[in-house]
Amino acid sequence: MPLQTSYFPDYFSVDDILATQEKIPCKFIQNVPKLGKLNPATEDPDLQSGTVLEMPLWLVLEASLMRQPIVTADLPKVYKDAYLEILKADPCAVDLHKFGVYFYELGSYMKQFGQNDDIAKTLLHTFTLRFRQIMDLSDNVISDPNVIQKLDALEKSLYESGHDAKMKLFSWLKMSEIPLEAATMVTNHKKRKRVDEDLF
Repeated sequence: MPLQTSYFPDYFSVDDILATQEKIPCKFIQNVPKLGKLNPATEDPDLQSGTVLEMPLWLVLEASLMRQPIVTADLPKVYKDAYLEILKADPCAVDLHKFGVYFYELGSYMKQFGQNDDIAKTLLHTFTLRFRQIMDLSDNVISDPNVIQKLDALEKSLYESGHDAKMKLFSWLKMSEIPLEAATMVTNHKKRKRVDEDLF
């Protein structure tokens, strides 16, 4: 699956399906008949306005962004200010896998529920700094498994792609019997340069 499909709602994207299955807190702002079973704390057959529940993101998106919203979404704790400040301070030291397996994917949805663009800026800042770490990891033939376990799904995919490319290059350089030679154009240019230097 191409990486770019990871960041857009995609019917056939497994990453998108799994990310939108994550439950997020939300508050009902309308009474909803015959859905009281969703709330284990009451025997009322209807869901009353003011009820707070955790529901899958895909359902919250539909219920909160419609013309007459049924719920208002709240941010999961890892996208609130306290956790964002940790990421701003030193994103490379964070175990992002514990924050969420699909941290960036879910965050791309959460930014529309935030009060400002702080989530989007923090996601970009976090990815930019951690990307350098991922490239360093993938460039090593032997990588620390403890570090790899701290990557989220997108980062792990990037690491595996980079590491696989590195190993294929290493294998080709080791096994290839064709010596690497300078291009004819480069060789001719060096000869002309030497001739010019001898003339002057």
